[in-house]
Amino acid sequence: MKSIALETTGAKTWALIFDKGDEPVAGLTAFAKAEKLGGAHFTAIGAFSEVTLGYFDRTARDYKKIPLREQVEVLSLIGDVALDRGEPKVHAHVVVGRADGETRGGHLLSARVWPTLELVLVESPRHLRKRHDPESGLALIDPAA
Repeated sequence: MKSIALETTGAKTWALIFDKGDEPVAGLTAFAKAEKLGGAHFTAIGAFSEVTLGYFDRTARDYKKIPLREQVEVLSLIGDVALDRGEPKVHAHVVVGRADGETRGGHLLSARVWPTLELVLVESPRHLRKRHDPESGLALIDPAA
């Protein structure tokens, strides 16, 4: 993954360009840790050689994994970065397009980039913090934190 700072005087903004084979959630998480990001949002387009989507099952309180082991276009990837137990955590949703034009979407659990993923990341003026929600079992952003 390569990065370039686009804006440094106001809200910091970066372009992150993921290379073939990169895992975007891990790469973005590592970047957020290195930059000490406590809050940010992002959008991206590109393509994956494979992706695992997630659908949150309320009853099981876990993500149902939906693997797609095929080349797909990243039509829309959006998400945020917030602090969970003091560490940056990426939360991303993605819509991908298959070769026949069919779409699939969900929580982005993992993926392999091919040939590229172009992501624009904008730092928030304040840190966002997550708190454990006992009802869902998830760490959710708490605006009061």
